[in-house]
Amino acid sequence: MSDEGERRAAVVDGRPWYVANELLAFLIEIVALGLLCWWGFTASGDMGVGVLLGIGTPAVAAALWGLFAAPRAPLRPPLPGVLLVKALVLGGGALALYGVGHPVGAVVVAVVTFANVTLAEVFRRPSGAAGGVPAAREEWLNGS
Repeated sequence: MSDEGERRAAVVDGRPWYVANELLAFLIEIVALGLLCWWGFTASGDMGVGVLLGIGTPAVAAALWGLFAAPRAPLRPPLPGVLLVKALVLGGGALALYGVGHPVGAVVVAVVTFANVTLAEVFRRPSGAAGGVPAAREEWLNGS
């Protein structure tokens, strides 16, 4: 196993919460695309516009995500840019749920998404990363 592979295995094995949060992040991404699709198909009384929005909106969101926010994105901007794309796509999913008439569900999706993205971005940083909270994170991870 390469050094990179061993490091990843150690990170995953030592932090089961990390794996759970990453799985939740993936689920949130898929749900956001589904919500955008649902909104698009119901946003217009015109069937052609509905089909265009129902397919086009999640397709544009997926393209943005793949280009700028995915872990192996070819055009990975600095953190504020990544967070902007995440806000557009994942926040768009919550807004889409609101748009189809489910305001309480939209708030739940928004809160879960915010918590997940916050935890993921804070805890993905190496311990010495600038702008992070390494001391507090290390204490939390070690149960101190």
